[in-house]
Amino acid sequence: MADPRFYSVSGPFSLGHLAEISGAVIGDSADSEKLFYDVAPLSTAQVDQISFWDNKLYIDEFKSSQAGACLVRPDVKPVSDQMALLKTPDPYTAYAQIAQAFYPESSLKANHSKSAAIDPSAEIGAHCQIAAGAVIGSRVKIGEKTQIGENAVIADGVEIGADCLIGPHVTIQKSLIGNRVVLHPGVRVGQDGFGFALSEKGHAKVPQLGRVIIEDDVEIGANSTIDRGAGPDTVIGQGTKIDNLVQIAHNVNIGRNCIIVSQVGISGSTKIGDFVIMGGQAGLTGHLTIGDGVQIAAQAGVMRDIEPGQKVGGTPAVPMRQWLKSAALMEKLLKSDKKS
Repeated sequence: MADPRFYSVSGPFSLGHLAEISGAVIGDSADSEKLFYDVAPLSTAQVDQISFWDNKLYIDEFKSSQAGACLVRPDVKPVSDQMALLKTPDPYTAYAQIAQAFYPESSLKANHSKSAAIDPSAEIGAHCQIAAGAVIGSRVKIGEKTQIGENAVIADGVEIGADCLIGPHVTIQKSLIGNRVVLHPGVRVGQDGFGFALSEKGHAKVPQLGRVIIEDDVEIGANSTIDRGAGPDTVIGQGTKIDNLVQIAHNVNIGRNCIIVSQVGISGSTKIGDFVIMGGQAGLTGHLTIGDGVQIAAQAGVMRDIEPGQKVGGTPAVPMRQWLKSAALMEKLLKSDKKS
């Protein structure tokens, strides 16, 4: 059970209701009226809790689990009379939907801390929360039900949509942000891009005159940084999820529903398609075009354009199969060298 000091659980819910929420099908002989009080991992779940299994690495935990119900793929067979099965092609997504039912977002009441500094010209929607120490600049527009965390700074002219969560110590400048956007603590959005005209006499700073556009349903992890454009805008497409400690440079254009994992660095003016996945610590040089559906392995160094649908790895990044063959050959050569 989640720590009640931090989380409030709803319910209970019947097995039938949980199946309806998740779109899963109840397995044979399971009692649709049985009540469940929480979600839990396979290893700790009890008879009145529901879990999920979607990775063969955890087969032993699944077989020994005391969970009263478990979300599984349609071909999975029962392992005990105690555990009811909810069958679905995507157990993890179904689990997310059920967990949201047990732990819904708390309803908001308008609350502007007395210690927040809010410019009189700012337009703040209904039912917003603005925490202690937050600074809201002139001409700022904030949609309804948005939360601004402690010591966040929303600079002049910024626009933020409805139902957003702006975490503590976030700074936003020269940016337009859509609805249902989440910025975790310490995110920096809209600061200068790294632009200089280089010469023997010294490096002249190039004014960064663009913006950052963050579309609906984007989530950005703690301490990530997104530079504003130099002239064109930096754009983060709808539904994209960005992990902690990611650097996105000026003029980068990221498509819809991308996944960018921790410590990725994307250099300026790179264009990324929809549904692209980047593993941790991958690095992309500037002015590249990355096609739709590309998958980039962790720690890959991408120095060329990538066609849609490709999987790449290594430095410099090459097609995944080629990279794996190269790694296998290198290991073989090292073993041969040790024997000689």
